[in-house]
Amino acid sequence: MDFGIWGVVALVAYLAALVGVSEIARRAKEDHSPTDHFLAGRSLGTFVLFMTLYATAYSGNSLLGYPGRAYRDGYSFIMATGFMMVIIVMFHVIVPKLRPIAVHYKFVTPGDYIRIRFGGEYARYLRIAVAVLMSLALANFLLAQLKAMGDVTEIVTGGRIPFELGVVGLALVILFYETRGGMRAVAWTDAAQGIAMLVGLAALLTWLLSEAGGLEEITRAVTAKAPEKVAVPSHTVNVNWFSTIALMGLASVLYPQAIQRIFAAQSGQALRRSFAGMTFMPLATTLVVTLIGIASIARFDITDAVDTDGVVPMLLADWGSAGGLATAAALIVFLGALSAIMSTADSCLLSLGSLLSRDLLGRDGTSESDTLLGKRLAAAILLATIPVALARDLTLWRLIELKMELLIQCVPAFLVALHWSKLRTGPVLLGILIGTAFSVTLTFSDHARLYGVHVGVVGCMLNVAIAVVGSWLPERGVKLDAANEQA
Repeated sequence: MDFGIWGVVALVAYLAALVGVSEIARRAKEDHSPTDHFLAGRSLGTFVLFMTLYATAYSGNSLLGYPGRAYRDGYSFIMATGFMMVIIVMFHVIVPKLRPIAVHYKFVTPGDYIRIRFGGEYARYLRIAVAVLMSLALANFLLAQLKAMGDVTEIVTGGRIPFELGVVGLALVILFYETRGGMRAVAWTDAAQGIAMLVGLAALLTWLLSEAGGLEEITRAVTAKAPEKVAVPSHTVNVNWFSTIALMGLASVLYPQAIQRIFAAQSGQALRRSFAGMTFMPLATTLVVTLIGIASIARFDITDAVDTDGVVPMLLADWGSAGGLATAAALIVFLGALSAIMSTADSCLLSLGSLLSRDLLGRDGTSESDTLLGKRLAAAILLATIPVALARDLTLWRLIELKMELLIQCVPAFLVALHWSKLRTGPVLLGILIGTAFSVTLTFSDHARLYGVHVGVVGCMLNVAIAVVGSWLPERGVKLDAANEQA
């Protein structure tokens, strides 16, 4: 029996386990309120919180998109480990300020913070603008996971489950257990999925290094085949490094699902311990997947950029075809990769439902009907995203960049607003609109970078400048009041 058959068996067993966890999570529900469904009743302890943060942060993008980009760029992509570390640093900037406010006002979504922090006639429009940006980013993120699920399933099962069926079937499973179990089901499955991913990545890298004779031999092989991929990076590449660090570091902390996990923590101590553990995960994950992508350069000849996202599934197919222990080990990695993808997809779906119902439509209540609305909206977005995912014309890395260029426009409303009390609603809204319009216009004009800098980063700089300068300028109403007093 070959690896493809065993891949199908492992997949069926894994999905059955997910359905079982969702049923346990459903029975553990305390009520049907948005807080219980979307935040697990704010009950996530240190271990589960750490594992759900980890499984969500390191997704199908990490398991497929990063190795694919490393395959295309070579050793220069080692900087990916750096920007993942910057993300953790930025969380230490936002969490100490946001967590106490979230506990006091019982936040459920990022928009709840906008509602409390900003007032005036433009407050509602600002909340809607942030909700739209975050929802688009989440839909993009969900799209990337659906594509990754289809790729992994098709290659690892030897085509017995085609790409299209992998996308549709796994999406429906996610919808089922997320709808029934809510955040509890997502967090509990994330814990198991995170462990599987760590074990799987370590096993895959160990196999690659042992078969090739070590990292030194891999470097020699890459040098012989593609010397440009071990060359000293150019000035443009270096500029793009710093741009990527800024883009990822600033935008990733504004993932709605990450912010909601700050709200869902059982205590501040559990949150601090979880983020302390996350500090080491870039070395255990991002560095590993980068080396996996580099090691694949000498093994495969891939010319189409989109096809490079299949590097990890191709490695699994090679490894598993050897039979015996190799097949068993490759199946563990397969489940780890699939786990990472599905854990991020379910988090996206959960956050989308809450954002659309509470932040976009203004349903701020605590009734079961508000929860039901969120579930229905999330299901509608998922079903609408599936046909787009079936078109395989974008690399996962480009999807990562696109969503980050949207999320980074929310920086003034969160990172600046948390640390500067004088930031006003009107200038923040104007900055977001102009920064987003600038970034989107250039992106769709095929100008994704300006001298190596992402247009989203440039748009964010423009965005922040408008928000800060506009908040420094005196309001018209204040001027009129002063003139009346003098008169």
